[in-house]
Amino acid sequence: MYKKARLLACAGACSLLLAPGLARSETVIEALAAAYSFNPQINAARGNTRAADEYVPLAKSGRRPTAALTGDVTMESFNQRRSGLETSQTRTDGTVGLQVNQTLFKGFQTKNAIRQADASVLASRQQLENTVQSVLFQAAQAYMDVIRDTAILEARRQTVGFLEEQVRGAEDRFEVGETTRTDVAQTRARLSAAVSDVSLAEANLRVSEATYRQVIGHDPRNLQANFPFTRHLPKSLPRAVDLGLTEHPAVLSTIYSAEAAAFAVKQLEGQLLPTVSIQGTASSQFGIGNDDSVDSVAISGRVSIPIYQGGAVSAQIRQAKEQLGVAKIQSDVTRDQVRATVVSNWSQLDSAKASIISASAQVEAARIALAGVQEERAVGQRTTLDVLDAEQELLDARVNLINTQHDRLVASFGLLYATGRLAPTTLGIPVAVYRPEAHYEAVKDKWFGLRTPDGR
Repeated sequence: MYKKARLLACAGACSLLLAPGLARSETVIEALAAAYSFNPQINAARGNTRAADEYVPLAKSGRRPTAALTGDVTMESFNQRRSGLETSQTRTDGTVGLQVNQTLFKGFQTKNAIRQADASVLASRQQLENTVQSVLFQAAQAYMDVIRDTAILEARRQTVGFLEEQVRGAEDRFEVGETTRTDVAQTRARLSAAVSDVSLAEANLRVSEATYRQVIGHDPRNLQANFPFTRHLPKSLPRAVDLGLTEHPAVLSTIYSAEAAAFAVKQLEGQLLPTVSIQGTASSQFGIGNDDSVDSVAISGRVSIPIYQGGAVSAQIRQAKEQLGVAKIQSDVTRDQVRATVVSNWSQLDSAKASIISASAQVEAARIALAGVQEERAVGQRTTLDVLDAEQELLDARVNLINTQHDRLVASFGLLYATGRLAPTTLGIPVAVYRPEAHYEAVKDKWFGLRTPDGR
């Protein structure tokens, strides 16, 4: 019996939400696909991830040689007076050289810098994934907000139509002396209030439609309320919490950020170790206007052992260690936030499911009550005010049912986001999935070149 009532409640709620449009509908899957493909927040986050990829070749440059060409020209003019004789001479010399430097050992700084860059890349990918899931949740919420506000507007318009009939009936009964002027005034007052509520509902719908366009990229078209991802919802609260703590991209991002901070400490500690490098130079010196020239080639090695740097390196290391501690604390904070969000959405979903049953029963009871009050008024046992109150109770019950159904769907999407499952690959949304690894592989070992992989 309980299961049957629950099914009837869900069916009644969906019928209220689906009533406004019967034409070609845009499904929530299509809306999520559009948001994933065109939302500017996601595109900006992808750009940040590509920029983070460049930290890897930047760190790897510490292993590579540097080379520079040098050249200079010197012009000298001499004037000499001796025994009354004056002589002058002008001389021009030039030098062209090539210098190559290669660091052989730098206290493991380059190695740790590469590891730090790789960890930062992984953190940026998780930040991108978090942005994607956040935008998809915003898209789902905007989708359901439009459906809710459309259904509420339709319900209030139906109420206006009902009250207009009541006003006409009250005026007709007043003309034949079956009612008083008070009944007519009460009916007109309710109608005026209902018209004002319609204006407010229209304004709320316009706001929701504007948000929908901002997040998804186009105007809404005959939306339909459903949740096609039920099988992806966790079966229990402990399972939901476990998924959130292990799979949510915000949690994973803080873990990788802490790893990057740890490698930053090691990189700075490398400044206290010796540095070994070699330098090769080749130069040619010549004089313009004569055949004199001098060619030279030299190779030199250098070892630098730091003794004291004024305390700067020590301060940087202590600072980096504090930043590492902050990163670890932030990871714990994010875990607590995710856990709280999972529990909140789970509770809201449970509450909404139970509320739908009672709200649906309330709608049905209010509808029966309104019909009964109207019949009783016809035989003089009820007043016009009783009919108006009964109709208001029915409207309130319908609006409550619409809001409850909206809350159930939004909480379902919220639970997916809180557990890190609101992703195109997980849900099977038909889109061309962006692969950040492709850009990383294209740039991680680049030695030179100013163009980005996409040709810019």
